[in-house]
Amino acid sequence: MEYILLIIGAVFVNNVVLSQFLGICPFLGVSGKVNTAVGMGAAVLFVIVLATTVTWLIQTYVLNAFGLEYLQTIVFILVIAALVQMVEIILKKMSPGLYQALGIFLPLITTNCAVLGVAILVVQQDYDLLTGIIFAVGKALGFALALIIFAGIREHLESLELPKAMTGIPSALIVAGILALAFMGFTGLV
Repeated sequence: MEYILLIIGAVFVNNVVLSQFLGICPFLGVSGKVNTAVGMGAAVLFVIVLATTVTWLIQTYVLNAFGLEYLQTIVFILVIAALVQMVEIILKKMSPGLYQALGIFLPLITTNCAVLGVAILVVQQDYDLLTGIIFAVGKALGFALALIIFAGIREHLESLELPKAMTGIPSALIVAGILALAFMGFTGLV
């Protein structure tokens, strides 16, 4: 039951994008089409879970063991960069269409602060490895959910006749704000 509440809290109550405002760049940049948003959500899910696992192990067995905690941010960034390179190589071979659709945003997962933020939150919350992985899955699912909902709304907005000043980014930012308010409704759920 504890893990279910952890996932619900990570997905809805403390959504990484809409509540903690981490990962805004891909949230706004890749949310033009639902297909691209699903692919980006899956790639971020994979990278967040893998990065959280690897960084937790490095933090616990290397940085803490040798008193090198001050290197946490640098080491975590390097690990995330290496993992993103691996995901990029795999996607290029396994799904060239998705690789092309993600374009420049795939390498930007390296600088996606949601990935680094979740890895650091797991360490700060002093979670064990299993709890940290479950927390990371919840955060990544929350990111993917917000991204897919936002992409669906943006696709619908393209079919509407909006005033010229409201097309593109202005309407996207208004929708993002409304989504953030909607997710605030889950506060107190967990």
